[in-house]
Amino acid sequence: MRTWIRNPLAILAENAGGGIVVEDGVIVELVASGGYPALPVTETFDASGHVVLPGLINTHHHFYQTLTRAHPAAIDRELFPWLKALYPLWARLRPEDLRLAVRAALVELMLSGCTTAADHHYLYPAGLENAVDIAVEEARALGIRVTISRGSMNLSQKDGGLPPDEVVQDEDTILADCERVLGLFHDPKPGSMVQIALAPCSPFSVTTSLMAASAELATRFDAPLHTHLAETEDEDAYCREVYGKRPLDLLEEAGWLRPKTWLAHGIHFSCEECERLGKAGVGVCHCPTSNGVLASGFCKTRELEAAGAPLGLGVDGSASNDGSNLMEELRHALLVNRLQYKSASAVTARDTIRWATEGSARCLGRSDIGRIAVGLQADLAFYRLDELRFSGAHDPIAALVLCGANRADRVMIGGRWRVIDGAIPGLDLTSLRRAHGLAAERYA
Repeated sequence: MRTWIRNPLAILAENAGGGIVVEDGVIVELVASGGYPALPVTETFDASGHVVLPGLINTHHHFYQTLTRAHPAAIDRELFPWLKALYPLWARLRPEDLRLAVRAALVELMLSGCTTAADHHYLYPAGLENAVDIAVEEARALGIRVTISRGSMNLSQKDGGLPPDEVVQDEDTILADCERVLGLFHDPKPGSMVQIALAPCSPFSVTTSLMAASAELATRFDAPLHTHLAETEDEDAYCREVYGKRPLDLLEEAGWLRPKTWLAHGIHFSCEECERLGKAGVGVCHCPTSNGVLASGFCKTRELEAAGAPLGLGVDGSASNDGSNLMEELRHALLVNRLQYKSASAVTARDTIRWATEGSARCLGRSDIGRIAVGLQADLAFYRLDELRFSGAHDPIAALVLCGANRADRVMIGGRWRVIDGAIPGLDLTSLRRAHGLAAERYA
C-alpha cells in the first residue's frame, strides 16, 4: 500500500510541503508544495489540519515507576534520600503490577507523540526475573518501537552500595539473563521494533567487574550500553571516596567510551569530559524535568553538542518526573536551557525537537529513525493547533513547543496508525486507568 500524507499544515522536512508518501512502513517520497506523488497511491490522508514531526524518541525511562508518582515518602527529596525512600516500596513489585505500569507508561508516551521508547529496568526482586519479557510483550501489543534496557544492580547496602539486598542480583545471574534476553529479543537490523541494551544501573549500585563484563557481552551481540552517570554531586563524591576517581574515569576503565553507549542525565561533567564524550561518540540523554524535581543541576547541553556527543531527550522515571509525556519535555528543555545559558537564543524550539528526534536516535545508535527522509521508517507524530492555546500562533512548528502541545492527534509507527483522533484503537483507557490505580494502591 502506498499512502500519501497530503498537504500538511506544516512539516519538519525540507521540500515536503505537499506531504510524503509511505510504502511498506518506509518513507519513499517527499512531495514538494503544489506537487503530486511520482507514482499512483492507494490511499490519501488529508493532513491539512496537522503539524507533522518525526516521531518523538524517548531515551530514558523507568516504566515501573508509574506506580509511585508523587509519593509522600519521596516528595521534595534529592536523589539519594529519594531512592532510599522508594527502594523498599519497589522491592514489593509484582509481575502483574509491572505489566500495568509498563502499559500505562507506553500509552502515555504514545499519546504525546512518542514512537520509540527506551526503558531502563534494573530492579529484580524475587519473582520479577522476567521483567524484560513483560516489557517486550506490552510494547509489541501496542505496536511501539522500543529499546528495553536489561538493567542490573549487584552492589547492595551490605557491600557499600545504595540499594537494599532484596532488589539486587549476583553478577553471574545478571549476565546469564542478559545473554538470554539478547538472544530472544535483540534485533539490530534497520527497521527493528525491539532492541535490547545492557544497563548496569549506576556507579553506586554496581561493581566495576559487572560494568566491564556487560561491555564485553554487548559487543558480542552488537547491542547498546546504557547507565546513569554524573547525575548528582553525591554520586561524584561517592566515586571519589570509594574508587578515588570521577564517574567518567570509571566508565572509561570498564570499556564504555565508544559509540552505542548513551548515558542518562550527564549533569556534572566538566568541559574536558564533554570533549572526551564527544570524541568517543558517547550520547547523553537530557532529562530536564527529573533534574529539576530532584534539584540535581543543569546538563551542559551546548558543550556536549559542540564536542560532537549525541544529545537526546528523556522523561526519566515517573517517580521523578511524575509523568511520561515526551512532548511536554521539549518545553521544559527549552526553558531550563535558556535559564542555564541566560540567553533567549541559546536553545530554540527546533533545537529541542531535534534533540527529541534525530539526537535521540543517535543516542540509541539508530540511523533508520528520527528524521522525515526517504528511506527512513515512517514514524510520524501529528498535532492539531485547534485548541485555544494555539490561537494566534504564526509559526506552527515552534508553537508546539512554545504554546505547550501535550497530546498528539495521530501517531504512525512503521507506516501503521497507532494513535487515531487522540486515542489508541482498541485500548480501553478508562479500564487501564482503573486497573493501574488499584495496583498503585499496593505501594502506598
